Amino acid sequence: MKVLHIIPSIASVRGGPSQAVLETVKALINSGIDAEIATTNDNGNDLLDVPLGKLIEYQQVPVRFFSRFSPPVNSIREFAFSGELTIWLRQNISKYELLHIHAIFSYSSTIAMTIARLQGIPYIVRPLGQLCEWSLQQSFYKKQIYLKLIEKANLNYSQSIHFTSEQEEQEASQLKLTSPSFVIPHGIYISEIITNARQRLRQHLNLPDDEPIILFLSRLHHKKGLDYLIPALGKLTNYRFTFVLAGSGDANYENEIKSLLIANGIENRTHFTGFVTGDIKDLLLQGSDLFALTSYSENFGVAVLEALSAGIPVIVTPGVALANLVTQQNLGYVAELDVNDIAASIQQALDYPHKAKEIGDRARKYVCENYTWDCIASKLTFVYSSIIEC
Repeated sequence: MKVLHIIPSIASVRGGPSQAVLETVKALINSGIDAEIATTNDNGNDLLDVPLGKLIEYQQVPVRFFSRFSPPVNSIREFAFSGELTIWLRQNISKYELLHIHAIFSYSSTIAMTIARLQGIPYIVRPLGQLCEWSLQQSFYKKQIYLKLIEKANLNYSQSIHFTSEQEEQEASQLKLTSPSFVIPHGIYISEIITNARQRLRQHLNLPDDEPIILFLSRLHHKKGLDYLIPALGKLTNYRFTFVLAGSGDANYENEIKSLLIANGIENRTHFTGFVTGDIKDLLLQGSDLFALTSYSENFGVAVLEALSAGIPVIVTPGVALANLVTQQNLGYVAELDVNDIAASIQQALDYPHKAKEIGDRARKYVCENYTWDCIASKLTFVYSSIIEC
């Protein structure tokens, strides 16, 4: 079975969904699927320094990178146009039995679906939350025109649409697309337990051994709801805590966040780490007391799953698709997207720290049993086989 995954970018600056493609393909290869990725050399405002136009091994995965058009106009650059990718797809797409296309409203994904339609190659689409209500409201008129003229036909022609949560599937149902759909979540690699993670993290941050740590670890973007989380933390003047803000984003937005921290009086209680990965990321996750993601909208929430697998409780908002899981399995707190409600939930977590280990142990066990990449690869292989054999 030969499957090509197509996505505009796999750069780490693009966040969890892009990184999930690398892990998906790696797991599929380990399960016996002949899978590879075609993408651009996008790296946010920059470009990845990688060979172009040929199959290389990138983070243990076979990837073909193609040059992204990089004009000074940000909106055009973000569209990820690539003439080289277009030519290669026209010449080679028929060599694959199935395409798994990730993202919509982006040139790389749109042209892949269009060429697949013209050449009769089956494909499935993972829209990365772009069909959720909140996302469709951003640049509303532009997306409505794009949908009507191009993307709706591409979606309806697909063999199936791949959603990563039931909430994402339900929100997209309002568009009345005609293609079938299925739900398979992201997977996760479970990190080894770090001995004395709590103590080591406080030493790393030069904090007292008993200092509570509240962690935000995600891409810095308006939809992540920091404009609610930071004011909520600012209300907890009678509580000890340190807020760790781990992530990076647009420079202008980062400055907005720093101003928000000052305005709410917690700049001296905040560690701004920037983007983290590897050992320091694992230490932050395992050594913190509470993970917070108060997003407007998340079609899944990879960072939430990472926190649960690390064994710490989470606080999320209903816009995060994993909120139902958190409630059903009692893995933390679900607060409304409201400053006072978020503050009350954090206060409850700080008031009852003894519950954290019990919740954390349950969370880690649940994720280990249900969200490993081997499990996800097995489910995807079944979907692929069903489509190819039809």
